[in-house]
Amino acid sequence: MIDNFKVLKGEVEAAINIMKEVTKWGRSVGLNVWKDEHLTREKLLVGINEDNFYIGQVSNDNACCMILQWNDTLFWPKAKDNEAGYIHKLCVRRKYSGLGLSRKMVEFAIEECKKRNIKYLRLDTGLNKKKLCNLYESLGFELVGKIKLDDRGQFALFEMKIR
Repeated sequence: MIDNFKVLKGEVEAAINIMKEVTKWGRSVGLNVWKDEHLTREKLLVGINEDNFYIGQVSNDNACCMILQWNDTLFWPKAKDNEAGYIHKLCVRRKYSGLGLSRKMVEFAIEECKKRNIKYLRLDTGLNKKKLCNLYESLGFELVGKIKLDDRGQFALFEMKIR
């Protein structure tokens, strides 16, 4: 059980710091992670705004983060605006791993979708990232497609119907 968990909106710098920390750890254990040059305010704010950044705090310590946006023309080019919520860069600091914070952030995203009367929550990950694919399936997402992006490789597309 997680005590004192809350989600804060618009925390761009805190979210980027978490992303960078998680990326550094991932690289240290041989994972294929985000490139440092993609984790800048300028790159991350393309097509979205500060209100799309969320951090999860445990006892006022920044523990996890995500970007939640309302369109995603790169991975879901045929989707209509406000058809779904799209999670990107969901990550948890190592000292908080195993506590269910990914689930907490997804639950928060579901509630945000419900407020907007949005029926789907979607995300993507590298097709070969089996642990992440398994995590997303355990959180209630279903694999609904695959997409190949020329310079980035192949991705698995996951979707959850919001009830």
